Amino acid sequence: MTTPTVRRNIDQSNKSQKPEKVKSLPLATRRLGAWAAEITLVVASGLIPFGIGVYANSRSDLQRVPLNPVLVLTERAIARPLALPISYGIRNVTSPTNFLWTIALLTPLVLSGWQLYLLGKTGSTIPKRWFGVRVVNDEGKAPGLRTVVVREGLGRWTSPVAIAYILWRYSFAFPDLGLFTFLAIVLVLGEGMGWTSQKRRRAFHDQLAGTYTIDVKDINKPIKTPVENTSEPPQPENEEPTDTSIKESIPKLKIARSPNFILFVVGVTSMIAVLSTLVGTQIYIQTQENLRKTQLVNTQKFLELVKPINPDSGVSDEERQRAILALGGINDTQSIKFLVDLLVKETDPNILDTIQQALANIGIQALPELKRMNLFLAGELESGGNFGNIREQQLNLNQQAINKILSVYSGKINDIDLSSIQLGAKSFEESSVFNLVLENADLSGVVFKSANLNQAQLKGSRFRSAGEDGRWDTYDDVIADLTKTQLKQANLNEANLSRVLMKRSDLSRATLNKANLSHARLVGANLSSTQLISSDLQKAILEDAIFTGADISDAKLMEADMYAAQLGRVSAIGTQLSYANLTNTNWQGADLSEAYLDHANLTNANFSAARLAGAVLRSANMKNANLRNADISRADLRGANLDGADFQGTILFPGKQDPGDRFVETSDLGSQAAVVQGVDFSNAKNLDAQQLAFICTKGGIHSRCP
Repeated sequence: MTTPTVRRNIDQSNKSQKPEKVKSLPLATRRLGAWAAEITLVVASGLIPFGIGVYANSRSDLQRVPLNPVLVLTERAIARPLALPISYGIRNVTSPTNFLWTIALLTPLVLSGWQLYLLGKTGSTIPKRWFGVRVVNDEGKAPGLRTVVVREGLGRWTSPVAIAYILWRYSFAFPDLGLFTFLAIVLVLGEGMGWTSQKRRRAFHDQLAGTYTIDVKDINKPIKTPVENTSEPPQPENEEPTDTSIKESIPKLKIARSPNFILFVVGVTSMIAVLSTLVGTQIYIQTQENLRKTQLVNTQKFLELVKPINPDSGVSDEERQRAILALGGINDTQSIKFLVDLLVKETDPNILDTIQQALANIGIQALPELKRMNLFLAGELESGGNFGNIREQQLNLNQQAINKILSVYSGKINDIDLSSIQLGAKSFEESSVFNLVLENADLSGVVFKSANLNQAQLKGSRFRSAGEDGRWDTYDDVIADLTKTQLKQANLNEANLSRVLMKRSDLSRATLNKANLSHARLVGANLSSTQLISSDLQKAILEDAIFTGADISDAKLMEADMYAAQLGRVSAIGTQLSYANLTNTNWQGADLSEAYLDHANLTNANFSAARLAGAVLRSANMKNANLRNADISRADLRGANLDGADFQGTILFPGKQDPGDRFVETSDLGSQAAVVQGVDFSNAKNLDAQQLAFICTKGGIHSRCP
């Protein structure tokens, strides 16, 4: 009858001894343990929902929605100081992922705030209570919220991390985040170790905030001063110390405040503010006056030059040309507008060439007015007015002027807005009089949203540059915007389109052989019948993209996101698709011979009538994949997940050839068969007797194998 009681007592004694063992450790060890526990709780509260969100995003049966704008803004805010590549947030995720990632962002903030509140009000967080550690002020009380914010925000984190950031930012290793992480950890830990001060080791954040980290056992003991007063008798251990005794036992830093000194500082500050205002006002007035004088002089020159430019002025063509070139040298708004309008009114070929030269001399400043006229003329043509041929000729002259400026000022046209501009033919069949030619040009940062660049010659052109810091893949990279841009039949061979935003762009029948499209955003882009041979599309976002009839042979698509992409009749011979997300993709009738699909996610992918001979499918997730009538002879399936995969009519090995029809003798048909050793076909669908016999013979796994 007494046994249960004894066990209960033993259990209770063990439970009571565990925290005592923890609290018997040195104070420095317990401080570190409590801090590590606090950090672990905060990090885990974010990582757990984030990891679940990543898993939910891999599910193909869940609805996909645009990424939460809050998450997009957070990405950008983090990317800028850490020199990460620009993240546009233009990608779709599942609905649960959006929710979970938002939780992963908010939960650590809430948990951190809660821990700061507990620390300010009670002097201990829950981990500090576990380890018997408490934070007090110089009065022996809980420090309060303001003090805790200074202690944790400024002392523990901001100061060491800021020092680490400065060392990293201006070091040879920038923008490598590995060194910054290492420096931040070292400095945070070093700051927490503290240094000896007044016979007790205090961290910098404690000294900054005027707090002390003590053992809870010492809460009723005064903190010793450097010089102990031996004349006073020690207090009894059981006697509660008064606030006065604690205040007297802890040294305080008293700052003498002189009223005269304060008045002097206030007076000097006021004088500096007044003088700065006066100087700034004078500079502003002088600047405006100089601007008015310049505008007046330019207006006078403009009026003098416009007179001889008029065809009815009676001057020679040479004088008109000189006046036009001189007008281009003024480079003000009225001169630019006059020249742009004159370009569509003039008929003399020599004068037209001179006008284009004058606009080219003006340069980038002329592009906004040229764009205005371009859109006007294109609208006139679209409306089908009575001046169709005339408007087309005028638009052609306008396009030529724009082409010249883009060519001459290559690499200096960042952030120029050429949205909706018309610089190409309307359709495949139409042959435009004008053809945009910008080969090997630097078009970094140009905004071509909804622009018409059909049939443009852009071979070797760069739509991205390293930015001011001269380093690639940092936040200041200058990247063009090709959202919804028409690039039908455009020549983009060897072009650099890395990280370029090309959402819903039309690249049908374009050639992008050996082009760099790594990390590019091609959500919903039309790439039908496009040539992408040996192009680089690593980690590109290609959700809902259309590749029907395209040639992506030997292309690099490792880790690309091709969710729900249409790839019917695609030629993907030797294409590298390792670790790519190919969920819900349609490869019907495609040729993936010798392609690398190892570790790829092929859930619900449609490979009906596709050729996968010699493809590497090791450890691929082929759950519910459609392999009807597909040829997977010589394919390596080891480690693949084939649950629910449909094998109706699938060719696992080539049939025996008729000796009369065989041109080249094949001595070993076994080498032409799929590699299925150790592959589990137990949950595969529609396996016929011949396929089962092959699987069992070649070492595959199935419940019907003997």
